[in-house]
Amino acid sequence: MKKNKKILITGGAGFVGTNLIQLLLKKTNYKIISIDNYSTGNNKNHIKSKRLKYLKGDTSNIRNILKDKKNKIHSVFHFGEFSRIYQSFIKFNECFNSNSLGSREVFKFCLDNKIKLIYSATSAIFGKKGNDKNLSPYAFTKSNNLELLENLKKWFNFKYEIIYFYNVYGDKQIEVGEMATVIGIFQNQYKNKKTLTVVKPGTQTRRFTHISDTVNVCYMAWKLNKCSHYSISHKKSYSILSVAKMFGSKIRFLPPREGERYASALTNISYNNKVIKLYGKINLKDYITSFIKSVKI
Repeated sequence: MKKNKKILITGGAGFVGTNLIQLLLKKTNYKIISIDNYSTGNNKNHIKSKRLKYLKGDTSNIRNILKDKKNKIHSVFHFGEFSRIYQSFIKFNECFNSNSLGSREVFKFCLDNKIKLIYSATSAIFGKKGNDKNLSPYAFTKSNNLELLENLKKWFNFKYEIIYFYNVYGDKQIEVGEMATVIGIFQNQYKNKKTLTVVKPGTQTRRFTHISDTVNVCYMAWKLNKCSHYSISHKKSYSILSVAKMFGSKIRFLPPREGERYASALTNISYNNKVIKLYGKINLKDYITSFIKSVKI
């Protein structure tokens, strides 16, 4: 470890960020800084550690937030973006400000200060041979960020790792509200003995990937430092309806939503770096079975 160097996590009070911080505290000796605007992050996710500091702010203001710390940052895990497809239509300004303006400030901060970047990309752009990138403001902004990073690498030899996420679920996921995850929604409805709600047609498939598998790959990519593209998904895909049926509850359908993807395609777009495909160990069906048992106890 370089003396006095720190790791920065954007979105460190959120679902993925919190799980990653737990892993980094266990696996490394680095001090960690979290920047989060708490739009979806939560104070309840804060971890007590002398090696960890939480800062509140937007990534678009990263230079001012870290003006006295820029020379102390070793790496940046940039997970603090707007991360919902349907909601990006409703909250377009928030999506654009976070994913376009905010992320570009993070990229420039890392580039100017020669800081290694680990960036969370999305599988939402890969359907229909890459045309799904235009399905929603969310997918569009994330796709544009990947293109920008590829050019920054070509123009300035910018160093980064890209991790493609696939419908992450597990501990600390959001269960209620407009930013809740599919599995989080189902778990909350099941715990409260409510009918499970499935967006029509229900046949749309996803490669649900457990949070521990996801953050383990993030850590691995950071440690290997190969400047590569990685995807972390599960080999098995499930339809949304089949997942709902795993809970054994009553089901009702909701109207189709704008921007909805009907299949979860594996990364098949060719970048300058070949995508290294990795697969999670934890199966969704086993996870749900364990969850149901825990609720009944």
